[in-house]
Amino acid sequence: MVRANAAGVTPDYWDEACRHLVKRDRVLKKLIPQWGEARLQSRADAFTTLARSIIGQQISAKSAQASWEKFVALLPGNAAKIQPAALLAQPTESLRGAGLSARKIEYLRDLAQHFEDGQVHVKQWTQMDDEAIIDELVAIRGIGRWTAEMFLIFHLTRPNVLPLDDPRLIKGISDLYFSGEPVSRAEARELGDAWAPYRSVATWYIWRSLDPAPVQP
Repeated sequence: MVRANAAGVTPDYWDEACRHLVKRDRVLKKLIPQWGEARLQSRADAFTTLARSIIGQQISAKSAQASWEKFVALLPGNAAKIQPAALLAQPTESLRGAGLSARKIEYLRDLAQHFEDGQVHVKQWTQMDDEAIIDELVAIRGIGRWTAEMFLIFHLTRPNVLPLDDPRLIKGISDLYFSGEPVSRAEARELGDAWAPYRSVATWYIWRSLDPAPVQP
């Protein structure tokens, strides 16, 4: 469940998760109160969120935003809801004009085709577990496990995702728990197990410790 507000929607479990983590973890006990009423906010729809993730791959945040704005300008509707059919109708030349590489265009078309063909079961996701959704998403070209996990956290607001491939999470764990020493995946996983069933929330606050600006997918 989520709570709607002017900025987006916040998971209903968030406050309970914070109470749980503050009791279980000495670092989060100090970290969570520093951010007051700041909360994860879910926005946009599934297809738009994934399209934006693909466009933003391997480029700076500034370049990703510029490419996204050019891409959105090509399509009917608005930036909050891009239609798969509208993307498929765009000629390659127009998409290249938005600054998209040939590979990203292939990825976007594959994403759109999966949605158009019903190969992703959006309406069933609420009944599916995290790994089943990840399996559906990584079958799409250009979407790996990290992107799928970001989607679970930021769009579906799943409470218990631990994205071990995320360098920001590993750096935050290193800084906050290991005095800056290198951290292995096994060590990060063991620490994350103590955050269950709210590993997504703990991860979000670890990210905030590195970047005071609101974390976005």
